[in-house]
Amino acid sequence: MPTDASQVDVPLHGAGGEQSLFPPFDFSDFPSHLFWIAISFGLLYFFVNRLIVPQVGGTIEDRRDRVASDLGEASRLTRETDEVIAIYEQELAEARQKAYAIAQQRRDEIKTEQERQQAETEDALNKRIADAEAQIAKRRDAALADVDAIATDAARAIVEQLSGLTVSETEVTEAVKRQEVSHA
Repeated sequence: MPTDASQVDVPLHGAGGEQSLFPPFDFSDFPSHLFWIAISFGLLYFFVNRLIVPQVGGTIEDRRDRVASDLGEASRLTRETDEVIAIYEQELAEARQKAYAIAQQRRDEIKTEQERQQAETEDALNKRIADAEAQIAKRRDAALADVDAIATDAARAIVEQLSGLTVSETEVTEAVKRQEVSHA
């Protein structure tokens, strides 16, 4: 392949055919290597110190600010949550007190209603008992009045059957009354 005049084939080995070292291991090239290493590290240090460190520092500062902001926000939210919980518990306690008061009021109303109904029932029963006692007394009096008449008739019939005598009703009635008085 034809080559350009500017291209020169450079053998990998020395021109005389001798073996040469790999350039980084050649001691004769160390000063230039050290020079370029120093220049490279200097540029790298300059690049890192001027460009990377400020950006990383800014990022760290931003993150620190964000963490502080988040902690502040979390603290504020915790205070708000505590306040809401305190309000909730206070309202819950008030609601319980209201519910207890309503239950107590309703219990009192029911108790009053039961007492009123019991009083009405007792009054009705007392009236019915009084009516029943009055009827019993009336029937007893009627029965006792009949007993006197029956006793008088029976006594007169017995006297007439046993003795054959006729006795007046007035005499028999007086005799029955005397016996009642003596047994009473």
